[in-house]
Amino acid sequence: MSTSHITTHVLDTGSGKPAAGVAVALHVLDGDRWVEIAAGATDDDGRVKSLGPDRLPSGTYRLGFDTGSYYATSGTETFFPEVTLTFAVSEAQAHYHVPLLLSPFAYSTYRGS
Repeated sequence: MSTSHITTHVLDTGSGKPAAGVAVALHVLDGDRWVEIAAGATDDDGRVKSLGPDRLPSGTYRLGFDTGSYYATSGTETFFPEVTLTFAVSEAQAHYHVPLLLSPFAYSTYRGS
């Protein structure tokens, strides 16, 4: 099985557990519009291991996380119903891992490995 060029992992820092069932969409900027190229949902470990092709051309991409639906399933109020992370990809790089650390009223991210 090939690995996606871009993977993600969502951790719910409020509960201290992986965030399972978060819908995630991957988009590429094509001129002046965003085009969805892949979608998935986090598994029980909070990961989306297969999100798009194993190679992507250089460009600007974004991951959109449906955090509102994730928190709605537990009846938890959230300030951020969606989190969108925009980043640059160089096709020379073998892999991009973009984790999301999430709580109802804050989030952070970084370039993982």
